[in-house]
Amino acid sequence: MEKYIKNPEIRWSDLDPNFHLRHSVYYDYGANCRVYFLEEYGLTAAIMQQLHFGPILFREEAIFRREIKMGDKLTIDLQVTKSRKDFSRWSITHQIFKNENILAAVINVDGAWINTIERKLATPPPQIVAIFDKMPKAEGFEWQ
Repeated sequence: MEKYIKNPEIRWSDLDPNFHLRHSVYYDYGANCRVYFLEEYGLTAAIMQQLHFGPILFREEAIFRREIKMGDKLTIDLQVTKSRKDFSRWSITHQIFKNENILAAVINVDGAWINTIERKLATPPPQIVAIFDKMPKAEGFEWQ
């Protein structure tokens, strides 16, 4: 897969007192994009509950480039930048563009999978690996 893109909508409640996007909303957009991808490829919350596996984040970082205001048209993408071959640990980047080609922010996350019964990091089962392997790989992607 080359690209995975979503088009989040800006809500009035997403704005701060300066009338631009609150910093925490950028993180929400990234989380939603990742969850939408998993859901669209068959890894729903119900299946994660059945498998007793869920994603966790070790690090989440936003780099703000341009302010986003009400009325801007947004796109957010998703790409894996690095991963272990078993997808037990991974890094994902998102780019948020406004008005088609203006880079507004970059979100980087490092994460892993946790067994929700044992409450320990674990290698995901084959169903999760197969779906995660479909995620677009960034230019310069590297196996760890």
